[in-house]
Amino acid sequence: MRLRSGFTLRPLGSDFILLAEGAEVVNFNKMLTLNETAAYLWKLLEGKDFSAEQMADFLCAEYDVAREQALADSKTLIAKWQEAGIIE
Repeated sequence: MRLRSGFTLRPLGSDFILLAEGAEVVNFNKMLTLNETAAYLWKLLEGKDFSAEQMADFLCAEYDVAREQALADSKTLIAKWQEAGIIE
């Protein structure tokens, strides 16, 4: 899977927001807020194909988290991103 292009990640206080830019996302009328961990993953995954397993690897490398928990969290985040329409 791949993150949809046309979004810019911007800091907003202690969170981050995804801003839709360009013709590709002209019908996107949502504002998405990401926490620090989701923003970390977004930055690593932007413009690349990825899997839940790769996301879990990134989480384990950056945070003190068990592999099973990192994989479960990655799958949850992917589901939320799919629901929001930001994964192709």
